[in-house]
Amino acid sequence: MQALVLVGGKGTRLRPLTTEIPKPILTLVDRPFLSYMIEWLGSHGVDEVVLACGFLPDQLEEVLGDGEPGGPSVRYLVEPEPLGTGGAIRFALPELEERFFALNGDVLTDLDLSALWDSHLDRGARASLGLYPVEDPTGYGLVDLADDGRVLDFHEKPEPGHAGAGLINAGTYVLEKSAFDGVPEGREVSIEREIFPGLVGNGLYGVRLDGYWVDIGTPDRYLDASWDIIEGRVTTEVETDPSGVHVDPGATISGEATIGPRAVVASGCTIGPGAEVTGSVLLDGCEIGKDAVVSNSILSAGVNVAAGANVSDRVLGKQESVNA
Repeated sequence: MQALVLVGGKGTRLRPLTTEIPKPILTLVDRPFLSYMIEWLGSHGVDEVVLACGFLPDQLEEVLGDGEPGGPSVRYLVEPEPLGTGGAIRFALPELEERFFALNGDVLTDLDLSALWDSHLDRGARASLGLYPVEDPTGYGLVDLADDGRVLDFHEKPEPGHAGAGLINAGTYVLEKSAFDGVPEGREVSIEREIFPGLVGNGLYGVRLDGYWVDIGTPDRYLDASWDIIEGRVTTEVETDPSGVHVDPGATISGEATIGPRAVVASGCTIGPGAEVTGSVLLDGCEIGKDAVVSNSILSAGVNVAAGANVSDRVLGKQESVNA
């Protein structure tokens, strides 16, 4: 069973965290973000993950390699130019089986992929969309379904103040190659705006999937996803802690420092006496000086916070320094 994961974007909403690092390998708690997706796919029977790459593909391959022992194998396809979500899948078709998963590579989730696959087979669909229920659909496109699961229509993102819950496209699909009949190779194509609307009434189905789902594309969502992993609101292999604190064994922390509630401290970090770190993520090699305070912030690798300095509600790039 194959899964194609679209990881070609530049992660601009997460800059400066992703200025030099592709979002799929940005550390989330204790591992590259995309490792969660690969583990999740493997738990539903996927044995090969194909990454459709664009931005800094060599870094992706260096970090993720051929996959973890016992998990799905991983290989890489590099787009010659940005082709959009549909164009990237069309580019990859020669490397794929007749039926495959396709996923946006920027979500953390534990939705039931097996239910989506089984529904696709039972209905004889050409394309099946995983749909996720949200209370506030502002910022998402909505999908209308018939009672038998056929997709009837798509609605653009509602304006702020829109009332009522809805089903959104979760960026998780089962596709037949035939869904791309007539799609030209080498042209930028949106699967959401062109291919799926063209399949309405012609084998396009949706399946509501319950569980956990979040797009980690902004700093606030990145922090929320970190706490949800540590506190166990999403199923992962990370050891949970109700206080939301994860400290790597390779970190050095003074006994007089205060860590948490809610904090991630990565390997190589040094935190001095009297320092406080709350609601924040410190990536590899950060140095927090004596009596410094870091709150509700994300610090990229190698950030230095001087003694007595205060960092609040900030996202700092690699090796930045903050003076008192």
